[in-house]
Amino acid sequence: MVETKNKQQIVYGLRPVIEAIGSGQQVERVYLQNGLNSSLMGELRSAMREHDIPFQYVPVERLNKFTSGNHQGVVATIAAVKYHSFMELVETLDDSALVLLLDHVTDVRNMGAIARTAECTGVAALVVPDHGSAALNEDAIKTSSGALLRLPVCREQNLKTVVNLAKQYGYQVVASTEKGAVHYREVDFRQPTLLLMGNEETGISPDLLRLSDVRAKLPIVGEVASLNVSVAAGVMMYEALEQKSRP
Repeated sequence: MVETKNKQQIVYGLRPVIEAIGSGQQVERVYLQNGLNSSLMGELRSAMREHDIPFQYVPVERLNKFTSGNHQGVVATIAAVKYHSFMELVETLDDSALVLLLDHVTDVRNMGAIARTAECTGVAALVVPDHGSAALNEDAIKTSSGALLRLPVCREQNLKTVVNLAKQYGYQVVASTEKGAVHYREVDFRQPTLLLMGNEETGISPDLLRLSDVRAKLPIVGEVASLNVSVAAGVMMYEALEQKSRP
């Protein structure tokens, strides 16, 4: 069965969810009741593995909050945006592309604001993790002024894999961090660049920082230690746009 709850479309029931996955719908995530097991459940797990769909085991009470219908222990949320594969997308980008990777940015308003600026500045794609990131739902789309519907978005299981793949395609990896040693205006954004922006509280993860080629910082003269991630991302993106606009 299909219904809309709190502006989010959901599909529930074993067979309807299997059919939704098989039909190519953009399934955001599947929620499974703890301890549920059947032949159809095995078919569902196979479909989720084949299509790389994130899933989570939850108590039945959580599923009951999604719908009062007979969910049979399975609820799937349908993505509000279309996702792309970074592996396929990177082959189509030009040799001065700027790709923005958001390392577990969790605030929906930040996500929407960043996407809006990215679309305004010509960013080629947005990369987010499939776990621990702000939901790209109707609220995020509204905050982005619809940019999330126009900007290619890649939802990836492993961000380190994305970084390493970008390096193989000749991208420089720039980490925006207050711990950086390079002034942001010294970064050459005219070459293909993967720009890393970190979580609102903890910044960019150490694993991704170690993979970066450049650690760029924004100058701060006040007492506050860092900028909001959407503001910092905006400064970096407009610097890239300004550099590319030079004759």
